[in-house]
Amino acid sequence: MPRRPRIDMVGYYHIVNRGVEQRVIFLDDEDFEMFLSLLCSGCQLYGVKTHAYVMMSNHYHLLIETTQENLSRFMKHLNASYAIYFNKKYKRSGHLWQGRFKSWFVTDDSYLYSLISYIETNPVKAKIVERLGDYPYSSYRSFIEEVEPIWCLKESIIFQDIKEVKERVEFFESAADEHLLDEMRKASNLVVTSVKEKKLSIKRLERIFKEVKDRDDRDKKISKAYEKGYSQHAIAQCLGLSQPYINKIVKRMRII
Repeated sequence: MPRRPRIDMVGYYHIVNRGVEQRVIFLDDEDFEMFLSLLCSGCQLYGVKTHAYVMMSNHYHLLIETTQENLSRFMKHLNASYAIYFNKKYKRSGHLWQGRFKSWFVTDDSYLYSLISYIETNPVKAKIVERLGDYPYSSYRSFIEEVEPIWCLKESIIFQDIKEVKERVEFFESAADEHLLDEMRKASNLVVTSVKEKKLSIKRLERIFKEVKDRDDRDKKISKAYEKGYSQHAIAQCLGLSQPYINKIVKRMRII
């Protein structure tokens, strides 16, 4: 059965790719550094932004943003270039990757923060390290300013939306919302030809919070606004609060 053609659209994508037969694809520091170098060169060539990444021994996760309908060309550059490098270095031949890369189109920016948290916590969930800061091959240490970020990460929404390092640490310490990620993947699978960006009225959001009685009322309205599709970042800006604080409220209200 012929495979379905991949549909490229402008926007955010969660990308996952694995080594063939789940074999190791990063053997030393030079391999990780080469992959990041190729990632940035691809971003420059194809007008792509990197918002988060993690490289495990036999696979990687990326959150990228395309500005043109060229995801497939960008990924071909990245995967093919790295495969050529790897095969030459280790004197091997044949396929390096396990089929086509997997991609999920992010249909709503309210998923982005949970997705970034999910990507960064992979090494902890895999029990490779106990703390996020102990793993050197993800974007986390750049976000908390322990290392200089690669240049194609410098426009990440984490840097843009969460200005203080302390707030970024608090954000990553709160667990990723797996429920939201499942919703994102289902929504992504429904995308066939085009997606119209949902533009919600900021003035309408301001009206939601115009007459807040107390903190409980505010938290209920935060949850309501989030369910309507407003991003946590937009809600945080409207109320003058931090995005990690809004994230905690949303999660708490979902449990109640």
